[in-house]
Amino acid sequence: MENLKLQITELLSAEATVIVEGKKDKKAVEMLGAEDVVLLNKPMHRILDEVSERDKPVIILTDLDKEGKALYGKLAQGLQSRGVKIDNRLRNLLFKDTKLRQIEGLTTYLQGQDI
Repeated sequence: MENLKLQITELLSAEATVIVEGKKDKKAVEMLGAEDVVLLNKPMHRILDEVSERDKPVIILTDLDKEGKALYGKLAQGLQSRGVKIDNRLRNLLFKDTKLRQIEGLTTYLQGQDI
């Protein structure tokens, strides 16, 4: 089995736009190699328009709690209706293989693992 940190960094370094909720989330994913990170700090329709114009797959990394799941659903639906491909591999990996629920804690979580 590949090591978790390697899997995460490979998925984040892919040619994809990563959407996160807050500044700490953005910092965490950038530390792991994400280069095109969009912060949810504007009205939803503006973010959907901006991201859909990039013509790249999107990784939605809202938190893995109830509110984050609801936000994920709105983003995914809005982006898919604009023809954007959603890459769920990282989100599914975090749900399946970790107890992490806050994206801002990703780097700290990985440091605490035997990786």
